[in-house]
Amino acid sequence: MQQDVALTYTEIDHGEGPLRIAMRLRPGSGDKPALVWFSGYGSDMLGTKAEALDAYAGAEALAMVRFDYTGHGESEGAFKDGTISRWLADALKAIEQAAHGRIIIIGSSMGGWLALRAVQELKKRAGGPKVEGLLLLAPAPDFTSELIEPDLKDAECKALAEQGYFEEVSPYGPEPTVYTAKLLDDGRRNRVLNGIIETGCPVHIIQGKKDADVPYAHALKLMSHLPADDVLLTLVQDGDHRLSRPEDIERMLKAVGDLVASAGAG
Repeated sequence: MQQDVALTYTEIDHGEGPLRIAMRLRPGSGDKPALVWFSGYGSDMLGTKAEALDAYAGAEALAMVRFDYTGHGESEGAFKDGTISRWLADALKAIEQAAHGRIIIIGSSMGGWLALRAVQELKKRAGGPKVEGLLLLAPAPDFTSELIEPDLKDAECKALAEQGYFEEVSPYGPEPTVYTAKLLDDGRRNRVLNGIIETGCPVHIIQGKKDADVPYAHALKLMSHLPADDVLLTLVQDGDHRLSRPEDIERMLKAVGDLVASAGAG
């Protein structure tokens, strides 16, 4: 039976006092890279894909890092205070706390954007972990400026101007999805689709062609910004945004296994 992973915390201060980031850190054995899970917008580390990855890591004796961004899941903070910069800082803090020298990042939806930004930031840090692979599931880089802002309606623009946020019905739960003016503004400062992205590692993108939230053309656009990397794009004909069906999970785990194998033993 695989080992359960206890909930632990680390702290971060975004300028308004310390907040606790919830984490689950699975130990591994051997000299293989650790898996790091980046959730999507409003999601947490206990989702179907994250749990399946953790079970896989346990079975394969791989270390794994899971965490919740501030304002998400079991972490402290208010969701409406969140921005790409804040959640990126949360991710980097969790990676730092886990202290693994070699990692493979698996990012879902917004987590794919944050994974690309994390690679950029980690390259600037002397002695930081080496990213040896990226698996991006229905990645949504620059979704605020590329997918939300172009479709804003008059009522949403008015709500942003008057109250600082707007809400829309979520297909994934009873609570509405909230988008704030500060999120949209900060998103422009974190754009990655405005030039060449050099990750320096293999990249595997899995994208559903029936994704109603992130059209598969967005994945093709991302590929055009990764000309220097070894990039594999898997288009799932009947795949939606969640990519959480049993066949989707199997495809994800196969991709992770391929990235681990390509990373080798260092």
